[in-house]
Amino acid sequence: MDPLVMGLLGLAAIFVLVVLGMRIAFATALVGFVGMWIMKNMGVAGNVLGFLPHAIVAHYSLSVIPLFIIMGYYAFYAGLTDDIFYTARQWVGHLPGGLAIASVFGCAGFAACTGASTASAAIMGRVAIPEMRKYGYHSRLAAGVVAASGTLASLIPPSVILVIYGIITEQSIGALLIGGFIPGVVSAAIYAAMIYVRVKISPELGELQPKASWKKKFLALRGTWGVLVLIFLIIGGIYSGVFTPTEAGGAGAFSAFLMALAMRRLTMARLKESLLETGRTTIMIFSIIVGVLIFVRFLALTGLPASFAEFVLELPLPRLLIILLIMSIYIFLGMFLDAIGMMMLTLPIVFPAVVALGYDPIWFGIIIVKMCEICLITPPVGLNCYIVRSVAPDIPLEEIFRGIIPFVAMDVLTVALFIAFPQIITFLPSLMLAH
Repeated sequence: MDPLVMGLLGLAAIFVLVVLGMRIAFATALVGFVGMWIMKNMGVAGNVLGFLPHAIVAHYSLSVIPLFIIMGYYAFYAGLTDDIFYTARQWVGHLPGGLAIASVFGCAGFAACTGASTASAAIMGRVAIPEMRKYGYHSRLAAGVVAASGTLASLIPPSVILVIYGIITEQSIGALLIGGFIPGVVSAAIYAAMIYVRVKISPELGELQPKASWKKKFLALRGTWGVLVLIFLIIGGIYSGVFTPTEAGGAGAFSAFLMALAMRRLTMARLKESLLETGRTTIMIFSIIVGVLIFVRFLALTGLPASFAEFVLELPLPRLLIILLIMSIYIFLGMFLDAIGMMMLTLPIVFPAVVALGYDPIWFGIIIVKMCEICLITPPVGLNCYIVRSVAPDIPLEEIFRGIIPFVAMDVLTVALFIAFPQIITFLPSLMLAH
């Protein structure tokens, strides 16, 4: 059988298995193993299956993932989530949609403490949704803003998904993390502006709150010190070259641990929960990485990535239209796959073509992660929407999905902005790499 046909059949087999309910980690590993067995022999397939999992998991760059995850749990137990939301509430709570805007800034602040969007949505949902509903905010807006703002953790460093992109594409993880900072802030600002305008037009969505005094505002800033310390360690350390991303993750996790201890909020039960949840999340992510990279070995044998790149270069279309077509593929795949699995499955095929078109790999990484953010809040997968449903079970899932529609529209606008002005993404990484 022609190798290219084998590669296409392998991709089709994975989608069928995923639709039937098989986890993507197992589906990719199974198809990759069987494909190598057919194309080569049992010995080659068995050797790959034998050495690859250990070789991948033992990779130094991957050690940053559990460090970023556990840092988020320590920061949560140190009370940084409550503090950052309270501070944002004092400063913007009196504006139209002020509590929802405070939720956006709270999620953005907490995103600097954790690399997982689902964790950000779950933790901020417990804090912000009851507060918004207490003051008469429509449940659609309350749930939608938390589900959407939770995705900011995919962009604002530390970001687990950017680390995975860097490992797959062999790009500088430090440059990617720094590159996500301004786009993350821009995304949060666009969300906040949309909420302000929307509630200004429809005041029934949320009651106006009394304006806090300047004294109360400045006193509330004391609650931001923990987040600022972590931002300084991670973003400042990586940007200045003092830390590698892994060292920054270690310094951040240890600092968050000390904060939680100093505030006497980290009990033995909470420490155990932090370690167990970090272990579960890390195993899930590592399993997907191992499974997909086994499949990637099979794809390399078929020659499909190189053929796809050649095909794309020969298309009689402007390169902007080609990149838009690639992004539309991600929107479609997001209906069936989670963000990490979707990115890992497609990048070995898509990335060589994008680089051949002349696009900046760092820019493309941020764009793809932004597309994955959209997939985190759109049905039928919409994982963040299900997370919000679990922390606010009295809000119907249909209501949550309706609540994220304006935020999806803002995400599309944001992606268009990043395409029109790529310097928003490439400015900081270019300065960093020039050092």
